[in-house]
Amino acid sequence: MDARTPEPDSDYMIPFGKARVVREGSDLTIVAWGTAAHLSERVAEQLEEEGGASVEVIDLRSIVPWDQERVFESIRKTNRVLIAHEDTVTMGFGAEVAARVADECFDWLDAPVARFGAKDCFIPSAANLEVEVLPSVETIRAAAERVLTY
Repeated sequence: MDARTPEPDSDYMIPFGKARVVREGSDLTIVAWGTAAHLSERVAEQLEEEGGASVEVIDLRSIVPWDQERVFESIRKTNRVLIAHEDTVTMGFGAEVAARVADECFDWLDAPVARFGAKDCFIPSAANLEVEVLPSVETIRAAAERVLTY
């Protein structure tokens, strides 16, 4: 999976604590960072092309600090959230995001806060084994579809 994008210019700096709305949507918010943000964008494109759902993708870009306001604003619009990341689900930063979302957005949620990440095991170094452990377009899509059908 190629998670690179062109650098805007040599002086460009990602503003810490400012998330980017990668894609606007109205049915589900996917909060992601790193490679999971790129994978989530592909999931959103697939679902839209197939007429399944309008998915908003928020790329946190930094996790300390993270842009809570942007995330909460999106969830208040879509009423559903999936947090997708490459870290393990247990003890991953997605748990912190989920806890804050539950505290701040409970009244707006039409489905439980969902998380998707790597399997709770060591990340293998062999590429053929990584695909069994790390999130992919297919696995993130399956998690998104579960949230959408709730």
